[in-house]
Amino acid sequence: MKRAIISKGFLAGFVLELVILWKVGGDSELFRVTVPVISTFPYATAWLADYQSGYIKAYLPRCGRTSYICGKFLACGIAGGLVEMLPCLLYLRFAKNAAALNPLLIFFSAMVWALLSATLAAISNSRYIAYGGSFVIYYILVILHDRYFEDIYCLYPYEWIQYEHNWIFDEQGIVILLSSLSVLLFLIYYNTVRRCIERV
Repeated sequence: MKRAIISKGFLAGFVLELVILWKVGGDSELFRVTVPVISTFPYATAWLADYQSGYIKAYLPRCGRTSYICGKFLACGIAGGLVEMLPCLLYLRFAKNAAALNPLLIFFSAMVWALLSATLAAISNSRYIAYGGSFVIYYILVILHDRYFEDIYCLYPYEWIQYEHNWIFDEQGIVILLSSLSVLLFLIYYNTVRRCIERV
């Protein structure tokens, strides 16, 4: 967690998102589009960096494979969520006429996109796919909703940030959905990374 949060990526994402919120507001298209991008800054490719550099050989004997994988996954998700949530808290606290944002939903939404990016990094072994892949999937879901499937709002990424439809259990329903997606991503991430480091 220390490596994920006290990092240049986290600081850059925090400052950039705060500037965006301050300049264009929380209900802007720019803010919504940057969520899946900035959430990947802190720690999405950390495992890939360890694996490609060879440092993973020093880490695994000290903590074990399962602890290492779970630690990377949790640190990525929490750092990705915080890098979006903290600027939103400052924005809501100090900005005049601030748009109504729900920090809890923003945290969980950003967490999912950071975890998706980490999973793509594990599958593809590429940083470029990791950073760009989550944004591409995000935008595909937006286009599919806007053009073809307006009634399927549960898979509309904008709805995860600022919901406008009736959800079961209201915002908790969105949290349950995003938590379920996180569990699914964990299973994919764990199996992928486990295979990669089996002989390390």
